[in-house]
Amino acid sequence: MIILHDYYHTFAVSNFYNMNLDLIPKIKHTNSNNFFLLAGPCAIEGEEMAMSIAEKIVEITNRLEIPFIFKGSFKKANRSRIDSFTGIGDEKALEILKKVSEKFDVPTVTDIHEVSDAALAAQYVDVLQIPAFLVRQTDLVVAAANTGKVVNLKKGQFMSPESMQHAVQKVLDCGNKQVTITDRGTMFGYQDMIVDYRGIPTMQQFAPTILDITHSLQQPNQTSGVTGGRPDMIGTLARAGVAVGVDGLFLETHFDPANAKSDGANMLDIQYLEKLLTDLVSIRKTITSL
Repeated sequence: MIILHDYYHTFAVSNFYNMNLDLIPKIKHTNSNNFFLLAGPCAIEGEEMAMSIAEKIVEITNRLEIPFIFKGSFKKANRSRIDSFTGIGDEKALEILKKVSEKFDVPTVTDIHEVSDAALAAQYVDVLQIPAFLVRQTDLVVAAANTGKVVNLKKGQFMSPESMQHAVQKVLDCGNKQVTITDRGTMFGYQDMIVDYRGIPTMQQFAPTILDITHSLQQPNQTSGVTGGRPDMIGTLARAGVAVGVDGLFLETHFDPANAKSDGANMLDIQYLEKLLTDLVSIRKTITSL
């Protein structure tokens, strides 16, 4: 069973150790003492692209013994412009996520935006993710928790690390102990994000903590209505996160980010994924040997 804890801190945490990766169906390599990984395209654009991306990540993570959960949004409800891509159809995209899980024998995660999404998505995926802008929406968090699925709470860009304990507690109060937190940066001015690495051990007091290394590099609120990003800094954020002792990493990747239908400006080109993960595993081994 993978040990979920921060190697630099010895504080006693009551809720933290309740999370058990082994309870996630189909997850592998939980004895490797590696970070776990949520990765995939921003949005499900079609079956072929989802399968090809999943195949590549599965091959890499199996070789490196990284516990892996395939990520893909079945719809994109938070768009800057009304003409932005929102999805290929809810159930069609969810069926593709199910096919990925069945073909590659991996768990899957998708984000939900409305209370009704929780029960629907829970029929197809293993982890329900609450988007950062919606993490204070009690009805949504409760609906996700009540499905019994793992709930991944994205920290709001406008929230302090300390305030995430209340979002976690909502899940726990529903009798669901399978909850994680994902830091995806904090607003810095109008059009930039920063990661405050002091928040990682703070949030680890409440739940296993994941660092989103692609959304943290978004540059939102561009005048064009299309979010920008700094993918050249993905490696920097990821290496720092692993060095700090994050439990998991979240990243979005694509074979052709420039032509991705959502968040292409901050996604990792999948050709660089193997080298990045290999380096991160080496850092993890060094850190855990201290």
